Amino acid sequence: MVPHFDQNQILKIKEFLTVSRRIVITTHHKPDGDAMGSSLALYQYLVGRGHQVTVITPSDYPDFLDWMPGNDNVINFEYHQAKAKQITENAELIFCLDFNTASRVEKFADSILASKALKILIDHHLDPEFFCDYTFSFPTSCATCELVYYFILGIDSPEAITRPVAECLYTGIMTDTGSFRFASMTADTHMVVAALMRAGASNFSIHENIYDNFSLDRTRFLGHCIKEKLVVLPEYKTAYISITKEELKQFNHHSGDTEGIVNFALGIKGIRMAAFFCERDHLIKISFRSKDDFSVKELAKNHFSGGGHRNAAGGRSVDTLDNTITKFLALLPELKKELNPEATQ
Repeated sequence: MVPHFDQNQILKIKEFLTVSRRIVITTHHKPDGDAMGSSLALYQYLVGRGHQVTVITPSDYPDFLDWMPGNDNVINFEYHQAKAKQITENAELIFCLDFNTASRVEKFADSILASKALKILIDHHLDPEFFCDYTFSFPTSCATCELVYYFILGIDSPEAITRPVAECLYTGIMTDTGSFRFASMTADTHMVVAALMRAGASNFSIHENIYDNFSLDRTRFLGHCIKEKLVVLPEYKTAYISITKEELKQFNHHSGDTEGIVNFALGIKGIRMAAFFCERDHLIKISFRSKDDFSVKELAKNHFSGGGHRNAAGGRSVDTLDNTITKFLALLPELKKELNPEATQ
C-alpha cells in the first residue's frame, strides 16, 4: 500500500527547501541497512539540490555498508562529539530517519532535542513519539527507504531519483525485507524496487556488497553460533542462540557481525520463534524473530524493555546473560498455546 503523506505538510516542507539550508540527517544507534540507506539516499538528493547536508550517526555501523555513496562524509557522534554538536546546533533542519523515539539515538538525543531546527521524522516503526515538527509514521511500510522514496517524489519529480539515491534506497528495502521475502513486501514495494533498478540500482552488485562480503572471522563466528550455541526447544517450536563477551573477543568481533544470525535459528523447519542473546558491556542485547501470526513485539515490549514489529523485534536486559535466558525460558510455558497449538489440543 502506498503511504499517504499529508500534502499540506509536504507543500510546507517543499517551500522551506526552496532556498539552501543547513541540514542534519540522523538515524538510530547502531544503524543497519535501512537506516544508512535512507540517510545516505536523502543526503544525496539534498546535496544535489544545493543544500549543506551532514549525516550524523549516533554510533558506528557495519563495514559492509561502507560502499554506499556518501559514506565517506558521515560523522560518527561517538568519535566526534564536539563537531557533531556544533553542526546540530547550527542546523536549520533535522531529518530523523528509521527511529520512533528520541532515546533510539542515545547520547545524541540531547543535541537533537535542544536544537531549534525544524525537525522531520520519517519512520516505519510502531508507536512513534511526537518530538518532531512533522511526523511521517507508516508502520505498514516495509522500510524507511520506501518512505524516503515517496517523500522525495512528493517534493520533486521522478528524475530526482538518481543512481546514487536509488542504490541507497534499494539497499534499505532489500535488507529490511530479508531480500524481499517478508510479509511486509507488497506489490507496490516491488514497483518501487523496479523503479530503483530503472534508475540505475544494480541488484546483484548491491547484494554482493551486503551479503558476500564477510570477513573470515565473521564466517567462523557464524559457524560457532550454529554448531556450538544453538539451542532448539521443539516443545515450544523455539530456538535461541546466546553469545558472551568473551566469545565476541575470540572471533575479533566488529559492528554488524551479529546481524542476521537470529534468522538461522528461525530458518529451522518447525521453528516459529527465535531469539539471539548477545552480551555487551553492562547490557544484554536481544533480537527476536517469528513466523506467521505469532508476534514477538509484545514479548520484547512487556518483558525486555524493547519493541519493534510483529515478526521482528528487539529488547535489552541489564541482568546477567544467564539470568536473562532463564527469564526468557520461564515465559515460554505461557506462550506454548500460541507457539505450538497442536501440542495443547
